[in-house]
Amino acid sequence: MNGVQGANRIVVHFLTLYQRVVDELGRRVVGGAWAPGEALPVEDALAAEIGVSRGVLREAVKALVAKGMLRVRPRTGTRVLPPEHWNHLDRDVLRWKQAGDATALLRDTGELRRIVEPEAARLAAERAGPDDVRALYDALAAMEAAATEPGRSGYVEADIAFHRALLDASGNRLLGSLGRAVDIALEHSFVVSTQTPGAVEGSLPGHRAVVRAVETRDSEAAAAAVLAIVEAAEREIARSPGMPGDAV
Repeated sequence: MNGVQGANRIVVHFLTLYQRVVDELGRRVVGGAWAPGEALPVEDALAAEIGVSRGVLREAVKALVAKGMLRVRPRTGTRVLPPEHWNHLDRDVLRWKQAGDATALLRDTGELRRIVEPEAARLAAERAGPDDVRALYDALAAMEAAATEPGRSGYVEADIAFHRALLDASGNRLLGSLGRAVDIALEHSFVVSTQTPGAVEGSLPGHRAVVRAVETRDSEAAAAAVLAIVEAAEREIARSPGMPGDAV
């Protein structure tokens, strides 16, 4: 092994440890292991408990500080911030919330979709260009193809691509970025909402209606079609095995 290979292995090992510690701390914070305002254990004790060096622990703490979950102050140590400070659109935070309280994440995702997607559809009907409409048709075609495949393994991915294309078609870059930020939450929601028999087949006409409305510049029809999709997904989620009736 030459020096470059050895250095690369050290870097990979550090990054693997780093991500493991970020995940461990993030899951603990989201899971309520430490209450808001509570200090984390002293650095030496926490590093020993997790089984890493203090350097790795410090870098992981910095990552959670950047996500708004922790605050580090001289003399007062590292403390957990209340959830209202967290970046809830961060992919790691979404993943930890999904693992810790999937029902709450489904509810939040449904509410966000109700607020955002109908207006995005209206804007798309007003602003979408030929490339935007083509992207919607391509995503719809991928959904239709996946719906006929055994296991339908590609359906959720195609569904996510459709809704991301719709947000992009709005012409609002912030909405486009929002769609990419909440991919994990959308994936979780779509996986659950397509588990019940007939849910996949039942969702396709609504998506076709969205594309037609965007293509024909019918903003109200586009908004109504998207809202119908969201409402149908909420009903399917409530019917899914293991989901309480007030999941969304």
